Amino acid sequence: MKTIYSSLRIKSILHFAVIAAMLFGYTLQGFAQTAAGTPIRNTASATYGDGSGPADEFSTVSNEVTVTVARVAGLTITPDAGSGPAVVPGQTGVTMDFTVTNTGNFDDNVVFLASGGSINAGAGATVTAAVVDPTGTPVDIFGNAADVSYPLNRGASVTVRVTLSISAAATPGSIQVFLGDESTNSPTFDNVAAGASPSANEVRTVSTGALNGAREARGDRTLTVENDAQIRAELTAPAGPVALGSDITYSARACNTGARPLDPVDPDGAGPIPAAVYIVAPIPAGTELTNTASLPAGTYYTTSPLSTAPFSATWTATPPGTLSSVTRILLPVSSAAIAAGGACSSSVTFDVTITTNNANTPIYEIVDGFGNNSIGSTITDQSGDTVANKGDGNANFDEPLSGGTASPTQGFQLPTLLTQVFDVLNGPDGAANAVGPTDNNDDFTNKSVNTGIAGVAPGGVTTAPSNQVVYTNSLQNTGNADDTFRLTYVPGSSSLPAGSTVEIFDGSSWVNVTNGTAFVDVSVPFGTALVDYDVRVTLPGGVTVLTGYDAVIRATSQNDNTKSNDTIDRLYTGFVRLDKAVVVSGGIAAGGTSDTDVLPGSTLTYTVAYTNISTAAAGGNVGLTAVNLVITEDGNAAPNNWGATTTRVAGQEFDYLGSTGTTPGTGTVNVVSPTAYTDTIPSLAPGAVGRFVFTRSIN
Repeated sequence: MKTIYSSLRIKSILHFAVIAAMLFGYTLQGFAQTAAGTPIRNTASATYGDGSGPADEFSTVSNEVTVTVARVAGLTITPDAGSGPAVVPGQTGVTMDFTVTNTGNFDDNVVFLASGGSINAGAGATVTAAVVDPTGTPVDIFGNAADVSYPLNRGASVTVRVTLSISAAATPGSIQVFLGDESTNSPTFDNVAAGASPSANEVRTVSTGALNGAREARGDRTLTVENDAQIRAELTAPAGPVALGSDITYSARACNTGARPLDPVDPDGAGPIPAAVYIVAPIPAGTELTNTASLPAGTYYTTSPLSTAPFSATWTATPPGTLSSVTRILLPVSSAAIAAGGACSSSVTFDVTITTNNANTPIYEIVDGFGNNSIGSTITDQSGDTVANKGDGNANFDEPLSGGTASPTQGFQLPTLLTQVFDVLNGPDGAANAVGPTDNNDDFTNKSVNTGIAGVAPGGVTTAPSNQVVYTNSLQNTGNADDTFRLTYVPGSSSLPAGSTVEIFDGSSWVNVTNGTAFVDVSVPFGTALVDYDVRVTLPGGVTVLTGYDAVIRATSQNDNTKSNDTIDRLYTGFVRLDKAVVVSGGIAAGGTSDTDVLPGSTLTYTVAYTNISTAAAGGNVGLTAVNLVITEDGNAAPNNWGATTTRVAGQEFDYLGSTGTTPGTGTVNVVSPTAYTDTIPSLAPGAVGRFVFTRSIN
């Protein structure tokens, strides 16, 4: 039995087969596709015979079967997982190309979202431009505020060029840039059915007549971010200690730890300073520049204040006549680029002289390094740490000190310790540098008690139960650093009688230091003129009058206990001594003496020698000067009786200087009455002697 197929059924089968073949062929993107709307015709022919012989041959043809190629859309974007150029932070004008291809079988339009919305650069990069067909008739798809529908013939391709700026904060790594956002059909992410609604960064076809609908695709490239030139300023500063007045030698250089060369920088543009990699060194406080002849050729100098940024300062190639006015020096360390990967310039050295007299604070130094990176930007770093490109471009000593809290934008100041010398002067109030009879360890302050001595002749003892006097002494820090001085009483060098006490005021109370081991500490910062302290000396009763008693007070450095200085607080039990003598002229009985066997009519010449027994003071010592000394002679005041037994010899009353001689003194003798005299001496210096002389005739 034969099966007879109708021509209509055959036509349908052929039509389906053609469409299926086209769709299958579309998925194989490397095959060219027949244009949509192309009719495909098929007519079969045949020959046959009836068996009667060669002449009996027949021919026939079939009916024509015609199919039309459907519209099938297709879209690809390449590359996929492509690479891009190596870039550095801050680089601009970075371009990358994508190829967009219409792989459908008819001319179609490709839509790019408004304002570059089809491009996703991710973190670290910013799109600055995007055009279709950059070398032909460019179409801006970044600056256009509306979607761009770009016509693309079947099988045709067009370039999309994306321009990027790399963030200055970008870190080494990679930045992936996408054109389109399709996420299926890996690894090509091409020719995927478009969603019902647009996605955030899509690229799609637009024809509504395609048998398979609109299509989407995605391409991507990855940029490699590498370190640009990375400058690191290195400073070598001696640790010290270094003596005041000596020189400090510093060494500095610039290194490049980045992946691209460190290029020279031009500090003044079109000015005379040549391009180079530079170290800028400010002159540390407490020093001044020296040894300029040893500086490298091409060094520049400025007197501009440190508040002025280095490249805004006024520079000169000649050092000024007064080097103390130099605030910075500009040191070329390399006239050529410094290679990447840790290469360093040669080191340069510079010297400063220490001018400060204060060794408390180290000398601190920090330098700036300057150069250009591969994109022509000036980069800078400050010394003191290991982090490159970390500096504020103006080393002006506001940076943290070494060992302090790190700054995100600055380096560290490096210290050079100064040699500290400790010493002390201890002396009278306001005269810590006083020098005594021998040296500055026996300078003194003399004072006297004023009770318990009245009416007590030389050799007698005080009548008051005790006597107390307060002294003010002065300390001076003559070292070059802060110090604390320990105040003690030195019994072995003193002459206070038993039962005496010595106290030192500690600022709130009196501390008894009589035992020689108790103490009071006084802090005296460097540069302090004088620091006063008080000492209280108490004598017991019954001590010999007209005697000086020494209390030796010692100040000892607590930074260097070999440094000390003594001063004496000397307490007198009265300090003006009166010594009476008489000379008898005539009338001495035979076998008698001048003071016991005088005859009536004889003359008596009385001499009162007055002496300031205190130590003479000079060189800052504090002495005892008697003022308004009044010597009274009253012949009728008990136990005197010479007023009734003698008569004044007129004109024989004198005041003399010294223990002998007749040189007039400064005293004024007044005859108060026939039986009374006064001698008034305005001032009697320590160690000075005078005499009051008057004559009487025995009745």
